[in-house]
Amino acid sequence: MSEKTQKKSWFKGLSREFKKIIWPDKMTVAKQTAAVVSVSVVMGVIIAIIDFIAQYGVDLLVK
Repeated sequence: MSEKTQKKSWFKGLSREFKKIIWPDKMTVAKQTAAVVSVSVVMGVIIAIIDFIAQYGVDLLVK
């Protein structure tokens, strides 16, 4: 099998696999995006609070 034939076969297989994909609808994408953004914001706030508390603790120990 030549290299060119292998590449063609690989792309045909890739094309077949892409046809098997079930893409989500717009509503599902919107809900999942909202969930990811919400969790990211909440985690950011939690990390900021922990960071503030840790910084306050270190400042108390250093002074």
